[in-house]
Amino acid sequence: MNKHLSSSLQRRDFLTWGSRGFAAFLCGLKIPAVTAAENTKTSFLFDESASLGELMPPDSNGLRLPPGFKSRVVARSSTTVLDTASYIWHNAPDGGACFATDDGGWIYVSNSEVKIIDGGGGVGAVRFNASGDIVDAYAILTGTDNNCAGGKTPWQTWLSCEEVERGLVYECDPFGVKKAEARHALGRFKHEAVAIDPDFSHLYLTEDEMNGGLYRFIPANALPDLSTGCLQIAQVSNQDGAMYVTWLDVPDPLAIVTPTRYQLLAATEFNGGEGIAWHDGSVYFTTKGDNRVWRYDTHEEQLSIIYDVATAVTPHLSGVDNITITASGDVLVAEDGGDMQIVLLTHAGQALPIVQIVGQDLSEICGPAFDPSYQRLYFSSQTGPSNTDADGVVYEITRST
Repeated sequence: MNKHLSSSLQRRDFLTWGSRGFAAFLCGLKIPAVTAAENTKTSFLFDESASLGELMPPDSNGLRLPPGFKSRVVARSSTTVLDTASYIWHNAPDGGACFATDDGGWIYVSNSEVKIIDGGGGVGAVRFNASGDIVDAYAILTGTDNNCAGGKTPWQTWLSCEEVERGLVYECDPFGVKKAEARHALGRFKHEAVAIDPDFSHLYLTEDEMNGGLYRFIPANALPDLSTGCLQIAQVSNQDGAMYVTWLDVPDPLAIVTPTRYQLLAATEFNGGEGIAWHDGSVYFTTKGDNRVWRYDTHEEQLSIIYDVATAVTPHLSGVDNITITASGDVLVAEDGGDMQIVLLTHAGQALPIVQIVGQDLSEICGPAFDPSYQRLYFSSQTGPSNTDADGVVYEITRST
């Protein structure tokens, strides 16, 4: 166990908060609540993906789903989520995640990708009870700039990223009890998303620039302390046909004079870094400029491309954006444009559409996240049917039987 990872955050604990079973979600299986006392990792082979079938015609919410699924609208921008809650759901919903509550329910948090000059972004939350009923909605961060994606931590906080030059990462409490805090040590750049590697207590960050970097943050103290540490940027080299990563310390993470991506000439450029997630020793991330999905093996320090639209046998995926990982290690990728689909990348290299939003071609799909039992999948259409920030929609899909 890495010395920086406290005993309360053992790797098995992280896994219990992570992907629990997309295969079970598809089959309608009931997964019992997971406790930190569990000592093994549930594994699924996801054989069910081959029998999903073609997506059905659009339902009443405009979603094409596999047979046996249904959808509902959870929230709409510019509208209160509940008559009993005053919070008006934010405009331009983007990255999101789910958090378990003590009463058997959960909370879905969602960023607001609104620029500060237009009123500011932030993060909103909608709370569900154990039956899936919506019981509350509220803000957990306000007045920030263009909050895009982010990342869920194993200590149950949400890292919300500002996608602007010299943007910051804010650590937020999904329960709305503690005030959100800026984490300056994670650097000032055009942040997109964050993933935490519990094996080594490292954070990985993407940068949404055509010549952006891939970053790693090494905390100086035991997690969950993110107040100080070392920010690094990736240098990729080819050795015998394989790609390996060397990590270079960023001299000035706050980019007081020079943007972080320009401070080290040896740093490797990534074309539009987007979603990022950790699973079982690997970090997966997307680059929208070249429509690729990458895998970085944190133990071997080796980088590979697991999907490239230019060479894919089933090139159903384009406009790669937010991602989440299934328990079996398959990658779910939401499209920014493309065919407005959420696409499953299997271990066999297939690109399998599992959701499509119809009639909203100028929008993007954001924030895919499962509830703690993996019986429900949440995601947003950022600009909705009218293609305006004030028309964003949050959806939920479940099995219908």
